[in-house]
Amino acid sequence: MEQKIRVLVAKPGLDGHDRGALVIAQGLRDEGMEVIYTGLRQTPEQIVAAAIQEDVSVIGLSSLSGAHLELFPEVVRLLKEQGIDDVLVIGGGVIPDEDIPLLKQAGIDEIFTPGTPIKKTADFIRSHLKKGAVS
Repeated sequence: MEQKIRVLVAKPGLDGHDRGALVIAQGLRDEGMEVIYTGLRQTPEQIVAAAIQEDVSVIGLSSLSGAHLELFPEVVRLLKEQGIDDVLVIGGGVIPDEDIPLLKQAGIDEIFTPGTPIKKTADFIRSHLKKGAVS
């Protein structure tokens, strides 16, 4: 039996707008992935705990609040603290172009800004998976 790619979509911080995250979640489901959505106002600790519990291959972080430079790297730091280095971490939301290199230096694998086609995100996930045994 073919195993689906498991993706955790999370909204870290106090951002209360999740329309984009819900669109991404549904789009990745339509691309054949299994998506778990954590809901609004998650702490980085809650996101990492959910990722471990759900045994995901990908964490998708969404932020519109401007706190992405603090919250996204904190998720990566907590993953490393748990000894987890095989989870792909991607981010999205309203993120200024000048912040993208900083996020990548902090360990975020890719950033997708508004208007990115779902297929482009799904193709990136498929081609950059770090965990084996999923297709």
